[in-house]
Amino acid sequence: MEPILDIQNLDVKFALRTGEVTAIDNLSLSLTKGERLGIVGESGAGKSVMGFSIIKLIRKPGFIANGSIRFRGTEISGYSEEEMRSIRGNRISMIFQDPMMALNPVLTIGTQMTEAIHAHMDVTKEEAERIALEKLARVHIPSPEKRLAQYPHEFSGGMRQRIIIAISLLTDPDLIIADEPTTALDVTIQAEIMDLLIELCESDGMSLILITHDLGVVAEVTDRIAVMYAGRVIESGPTQAIINTPQHPYTQGLIKALPESRTPGEPLYQIPGMMPTLTDIPGGCAFNPRCPMKGEICMTTRPEPAFADEKTGHMAACHLVSGDLAS
Repeated sequence: MEPILDIQNLDVKFALRTGEVTAIDNLSLSLTKGERLGIVGESGAGKSVMGFSIIKLIRKPGFIANGSIRFRGTEISGYSEEEMRSIRGNRISMIFQDPMMALNPVLTIGTQMTEAIHAHMDVTKEEAERIALEKLARVHIPSPEKRLAQYPHEFSGGMRQRIIIAISLLTDPDLIIADEPTTALDVTIQAEIMDLLIELCESDGMSLILITHDLGVVAEVTDRIAVMYAGRVIESGPTQAIINTPQHPYTQGLIKALPESRTPGEPLYQIPGMMPTLTDIPGGCAFNPRCPMKGEICMTTRPEPAFADEKTGHMAACHLVSGDLAS
C-alpha cells in the first residue's frame, strides 16, 4: 500500500547568530491510510518541530534544509505558502496543545468554524453552519445548535479540545497531526479524547500522528511508535514491540519511568541527566552522557538504525543493536 505520508532524510535547521543548529536530523518515516503513529520523546526532542515541518509552519529562522515530504504521492516540501493552503487545514489538519491558544476568545464557536469552512470550501452560509453542526455532533458535543453561539470561555477544557477536534474535521482530512492534545486535561478527560480520536480514525479511515511525551498514552492508541531524541528517530516499530521489547536504552528508560512500571514501595524511576540543547549535542551517540550501557564507540561514532526484528520493521539506532558495541 502506498504511504499517504512519506518523509525521507528530513533535515530542519535554525539559523542563529552563532551559526546553524539542527533541530531535525535525517528523519525518515511513513504512514499509510488509517494508520496511527505515535511520536514520543522528552521536551526538546524535536517532536513538534517535525509536526510543524510537515505542514510548513516552520518560520524563520527555521527552515527545511534537506529531504523529501511526499503527501498522497506528491512532493510538498517545496510548496509555496499559497500552494500549502490547499493542504494545510484541508487535507492535513493539526490539533494543538492548548485549545485556549488555538481558539479566538472574542469570536463565537460558530464564527470560527464557518470561517474555516469558507476558507477551503465554496459553500453557502447555511451549508457551512450545517457542516459545523454535523462535526460538533460527531465529537459528541451536546446541544450543538446552542454551542455555535457560545464563546470559548464558556466551555470546559475537555469541551474546548473537542471543539478543536471538530474544527480539524471540517474538511474531512486524510491526516490529523495531534500535538500533545491532552496535556492540559485531567486523566479522565484524556482518556475520553483518546477514545474519540481512535473512533474517528476507525470510522473515517483517517491517519493520525500523535505527538506526546507519554508512552502510556501511545501504547493504547497507536499502531506504531517512533521514539525521538535530540532531533533523531532512535527507535521505531510496532507499538507492542516497542513497549514489550524496547531495544534502545533511552526507550527502556522511558518505559521504566512509567508509574505502572514501578514496584510498589520503590520511588518513581527517572532517566538521569537532561536532553541536550541543540547547540550542545554530544559527539557519537547523543544519548551517551545519560546511557548506563555506553561503551567507547558510543562516545565517538554515531549509531545508524539497525534492525532488531526485520520481519516487523522494529529498528533502533544503537551500537548494542547493530552489534558494534559487543565487538
